[in-house]
Amino acid sequence: MVKPVITNKIGVIVDSFQVGVKEGLRKAKEAGADGVQIYAVQGEFDPAQLSQTARREWKDYIASLGLEISALVGDLGGHGFQDPAQNRAKIDKSKRIMELAKELGTDIVTTHIGIVPPNQDSPIYETMHIACEELSRYAHEMNAYFAIETGPETATRLKTFLDGLGAKGVSVNFDPANMVMVTGDDPVQGVHTLKDYIVHTHAKDGVKLGHIDPRDVYGEYGYEAPALDHEKIAEMAESGSAFREVPLGAGSVDWNAYLQALNDIGYKGYLTIEREVGSNPEADIRLAVDFLKGFRA
Repeated sequence: MVKPVITNKIGVIVDSFQVGVKEGLRKAKEAGADGVQIYAVQGEFDPAQLSQTARREWKDYIASLGLEISALVGDLGGHGFQDPAQNRAKIDKSKRIMELAKELGTDIVTTHIGIVPPNQDSPIYETMHIACEELSRYAHEMNAYFAIETGPETATRLKTFLDGLGAKGVSVNFDPANMVMVTGDDPVQGVHTLKDYIVHTHAKDGVKLGHIDPRDVYGEYGYEAPALDHEKIAEMAESGSAFREVPLGAGSVDWNAYLQALNDIGYKGYLTIEREVGSNPEADIRLAVDFLKGFRA
């Protein structure tokens, strides 16, 4: 296959450097990134902890480095939006994160919502749908996107869920590695399936080593069952027997075909590097930036 030529900007998840936000921002710039994605659930970018002055100072500092914010991470973990008892608080916090995103100059917040159940008549499906309908309307009204990360379910099932929301405020953060590592779904076909919803992507790679039930990675459908735990996922991706996250270009993602698919659907957004494992994430991120720049004319 002919190597595609891309014009997409390259981002880095600041937290992947594991050195704090300010130092992570400097390292992202040094690595050659155009933009950054920052966690805004807790810590330095928790909306509840950021005064208006602090928001302006962060925005100015990021701009002074010549960086943009590609998106914020608004993943609240746990059971996503499967537990009706928790959803009011989670929806409200998600709205505050979307508001912060707009103040900082980005329209996109990425998240996990929990695995979408196969049965549309299930109470959990309905609970998730009600929550996402409200978030979709809110995002749409403020010209923003609350973007679900791919991986826990197939692209076809996710599209069916999104089609039922009636607005595109809830959209897609496409992660090809999650698909190849867990569901075994084809990222190239997934891009075409979800083409109307993709607003952000994660540049990550991995290999599938054996069969695994997505519920063992992303949590059960039911909110009384085990929940999504990012530290556990990172451990599984580093030393587990079912899948492995690897440096960009070293895994099962067909980058020529995948990037060509993004070109084919007219995707112009960010390719944001995520590195959740490894003893030297900075070196891996620098290699990933160089790998993606290799597709530029």
